[in-house]
Amino acid sequence: MIDRYEIYCLADPAFYDSLDNQRAKHPDFATAEQKVPPGWEHRATDTWLHYGPADRSLPTQGWKIHISACLDDAERTLRIVWDYCTANRISFKFLRGPRVVTMLNSKYADRGSSGKLVTVYPADEDQFELVVKELDALLHGVRGPYILSDLRIGEGPLFVRYGGFAERYCLTTGRERVLAIEDPAGTLVPDRRGPSFSPPPWVTLPAFLEPHLAARNAVTMAGLPYEIERVLHFSNGGGVYQARDTRTGRSVVLKEARPHAGLDAVGRDAVSRLAHEADILRRLSGLPAVPALHDYFTLGDHHFMVQEFIDGRTLSAESIHRHPLTRAVITPEDAAEYTEWALDMLERVDRAVTSLHERGVVFGDLHPFNVLVDGDRVVLIDFEVATLADANARPALAHPGFGPPPDRTGVAADRYALACLHLALFAPMSTVLIPLHRAKVTHLAELVRETFPVPREVVDAAVRTILGTGEGTGPGAATGDGGSAAPAAGTGPSVRGPAAARPRTDGPDGLRLMRELPVPGRASWPEVRDAARRAILASATLERDDRLFPGDVQQFQPGGGLNLANGAAGVLYTLAATGAGRFPEHEEWLRERAFAPKPGTGLGLYDGLHGVAYALAALGRDEDALDLLALCLREKWQDLGQSLHGGLAGIGLNLLHFWRLTGDGSLRDAALEVSGIVADRLGSVDSVPEISGGRNPHAGLMRGSSGPALLFLSAYEATGDRSLLDHAGVALRQDLRRCTRRGDGQLQVQQGWRTNPYLDEGSAGIGLALRRHIEHRDDEGFAEALAGIGPVATLDYYVQSGLFAGRSGMIAALAAGLRPGIGRSSPEVTAQVSRLAWHAMPYGGGLAFPGNQLLRLSMDLATGTAGVLLALGTVLHDEPVRLPMISPPGIPAGPADPSSQGRR
Repeated sequence: MIDRYEIYCLADPAFYDSLDNQRAKHPDFATAEQKVPPGWEHRATDTWLHYGPADRSLPTQGWKIHISACLDDAERTLRIVWDYCTANRISFKFLRGPRVVTMLNSKYADRGSSGKLVTVYPADEDQFELVVKELDALLHGVRGPYILSDLRIGEGPLFVRYGGFAERYCLTTGRERVLAIEDPAGTLVPDRRGPSFSPPPWVTLPAFLEPHLAARNAVTMAGLPYEIERVLHFSNGGGVYQARDTRTGRSVVLKEARPHAGLDAVGRDAVSRLAHEADILRRLSGLPAVPALHDYFTLGDHHFMVQEFIDGRTLSAESIHRHPLTRAVITPEDAAEYTEWALDMLERVDRAVTSLHERGVVFGDLHPFNVLVDGDRVVLIDFEVATLADANARPALAHPGFGPPPDRTGVAADRYALACLHLALFAPMSTVLIPLHRAKVTHLAELVRETFPVPREVVDAAVRTILGTGEGTGPGAATGDGGSAAPAAGTGPSVRGPAAARPRTDGPDGLRLMRELPVPGRASWPEVRDAARRAILASATLERDDRLFPGDVQQFQPGGGLNLANGAAGVLYTLAATGAGRFPEHEEWLRERAFAPKPGTGLGLYDGLHGVAYALAALGRDEDALDLLALCLREKWQDLGQSLHGGLAGIGLNLLHFWRLTGDGSLRDAALEVSGIVADRLGSVDSVPEISGGRNPHAGLMRGSSGPALLFLSAYEATGDRSLLDHAGVALRQDLRRCTRRGDGQLQVQQGWRTNPYLDEGSAGIGLALRRHIEHRDDEGFAEALAGIGPVATLDYYVQSGLFAGRSGMIAALAAGLRPGIGRSSPEVTAQVSRLAWHAMPYGGGLAFPGNQLLRLSMDLATGTAGVLLALGTVLHDEPVRLPMISPPGIPAGPADPSSQGRR
């Protein structure tokens, strides 16, 4: 799970959201109520409260002081800092409240920057030294987590680093926008904030810090009987390492815990959990399903547990390796073979969990990543949240897809997770979907039985346990306290809007909603479209300024609530393009904010204002669209990256689009200027690495070289300049260089940790650009590559349903001609449309789909319901719609986009 998604799950059970919209539930620190001193400025953000004297300007960068504190010491620390800084007229900021502190110090928070409560901004190095010494004395005895990016001052809560004071940005070598500082030559370079203290090379360490640096460097592993060989995992709580015991030569695992860091739901830090885990392992000593405990020691203030190394793969990795639905062709024999293996694994895991229960221990964190398969041995790992069965407790830090509802405690919590595992091995996304709408389990069970020869009694027992509707004797049986109780009301996501739109998601109401849901493939296109429109409109928040429709966490970047990919522009474009209607009040919300964008708002096609202009034009708001386009052209766009998503490729394509709409030759000239810049930067086929890394870690349509290829192809179509076809060929070969051919013949992007078939950064997007190129120039190599890419769009299984990285993108790719001979009404397309039912959810009286990571619903174009709707429109609408700048140019751009030029 991507760390930031877990954080954005804290605010709302239905949608990704920021804690800034939950102030009533999670108030600020009492210090935030202090009256701002006369002559001081105050600014609030989602996370921080900023204070500073109005008549004092700070340098743009320098040495800054971070203060760390546990929640027990937070209010005292803030009072001391407030009094000191206001008395001495020193700028500072602090985290808004306890909920934010917990969020940014949780196990899944960014480990480099975690631990900060306060930042103090000295005006120069002399003041810096004085403030460090005085605050260190004032805050004596305050306890807090170590800030890994900084240098610690003694044993106290003060930490320092050199970095930016002002919010400035630069582009990395991969042309990604990051926070910046200025080097001696005046060039902006990345302000690196990694998990170690590393000042810029040109900065001299102040002399008074040298003893503190020496103390930090004095703590090493030297003298210990363990030699670390590789890192297995990092979290904010500490690292997990494979090591060698130099006394015996055997491989072991070292688990590290940082004090006061990596908090769980009940506020325990990593050290508390590690000591607890060691106690549990001692209690379970001798069980084959449990790693043996070898040692426990401290180094500095970090704690380490040494346990047996299990030379196996996780059950997750093993199941993905064997799962037949990711293959180009699946036979009944494949399904039967996998079913036999999965049922055997489930029986072994059941026996392992039961062996813990017989020792009086509840595992509490059962999921496929915490099960290792080593030949015939199944081993459970990570006992940090295990509890004694007699305590009948609820897990404090469970996987979101396997964490039980409130009524399952003790042994019943493990039985619930085991029931989820019975579905997860066949439909890996199922357990993440279930918490969104618990009654969805009945639908998923039907789909599993249709696809695999699983005995009905096995699936039914798992369903009963998950719903809590009865007890059974199968491997997923509901047993233990609370296992057969009726689910508590409100265990599913609450639904915004009228009270009537808030039925229970796991009782009779939830089951009825699932039965009546107008899912693609079962209901007609108008029924599906209208149901999606109802859900989208039910989610709208016209009263909010940051977003109109809930979507991906990218919405909480500047301008993210406006753009095509994740914002209102993409949703409103989709509704109009698919015939679902125009909504003037919502369009006005978008227009007002587009012409007063927040600082940092992007300019790009999918991430910024160019995309908003595109949507406004498609909505028939021509004057607004052209005014916004003019605003974009006045900005400094030349230094942007190359990508279609947020860079020059998308901007150039948009300018060509508006030239075709208006006949304005200046727009064509601007587009060709953009194309020239992209061509100058393109390099050769060998300018990009074969596997992610180097100057551009991305491949594919949205962020790789296929986006520039589309720009070159569109520019060729506008000019006839055949050198542009040469550039397009180079760009496509750059992306093909980062592809790999799998054992079943599929050509997918090699990302190192996985292969990617999807529309945005996978091979399907590359295939669409290849298809367009082949229309203009025969190329045997490209034709062969396209033949290898085509099958990725007709697989039976995709983890997500979204447009950019899910099944909907494959539907849209097939509609755009990815596989010759497969069109809108082909059986392969019909099958993909029907399989969207795997992810379909009820919301607000309509039909919705989960976003990236499947942890929350989304309404946006890139990841959620609007993207599904637009993809369905490409194959079901009577006038096929297009994906902005991606679909072939012969497909109309939208309902308000006539083919005639000269439109104003």
